[in-house]
Amino acid sequence: MKILVVDDHVLSRDALRCVIKELRDDATVLEAADGRQALPLIEQHADLGLILLDLNPPGRDGFSLLAEWRERYPAVSIVVLSAQSDRASLMRALDLGALGFIPKHSRREVMLDALQLVLSGGMYIPTEILARAEPPPHRDDAKPVSPVDLGLTGRQVEVLSLMMQGKSNKAICRVLALAEPTVKNHVTSILKALKVTNRTEAVIAVNALGWKLPPTAKSLPDRSWRFR
Repeated sequence: MKILVVDDHVLSRDALRCVIKELRDDATVLEAADGRQALPLIEQHADLGLILLDLNPPGRDGFSLLAEWRERYPAVSIVVLSAQSDRASLMRALDLGALGFIPKHSRREVMLDALQLVLSGGMYIPTEILARAEPPPHRDDAKPVSPVDLGLTGRQVEVLSLMMQGKSNKAICRVLALAEPTVKNHVTSILKALKVTNRTEAVIAVNALGWKLPPTAKSLPDRSWRFR
């Protein structure tokens, strides 16, 4: 496991290195102060598994780096580190394909749990931000709602699982060997079933519903999929 930490604060990188090593003693931790230092490391390490990206690196907006790297390196998971925990930043980061949003003020135990969740194939969203979102309506408050209850097919659950991994429609087409119009139709049906209007709201809805979506066989065969 190779993890790249992109943060211009040395103390922050040191703290994250300690957290990562506590989680995975055999992990190789690479460090960069900004996007310019990070790029050659990403290019040199084809087996890079995770990037921890500060939202405010010097010289380049963190959101633009996130968007660029998700497009150029779709196999690499990216988790955002932020000094703020505002809902707008969270929503934008998820929209751009981040698999987690960790406020820098989080306790060590929270960071450990968040990274473990992402490394096991899940997505981390701070509970305090989740609590601000209204849960999606469902038919019976006393009974958990499943994908089947909302009318989702097996194929749509596969598409939803890949959406939760931050994959674009084109990436989902490649993984599932589907035409892009077919994937778009599935995404539209999923959003309608969840009563949301975009992918970010879908992520929050799935978290609120507590669904455990399995990874697709072609994408993550060795990882379990779960939500916090």
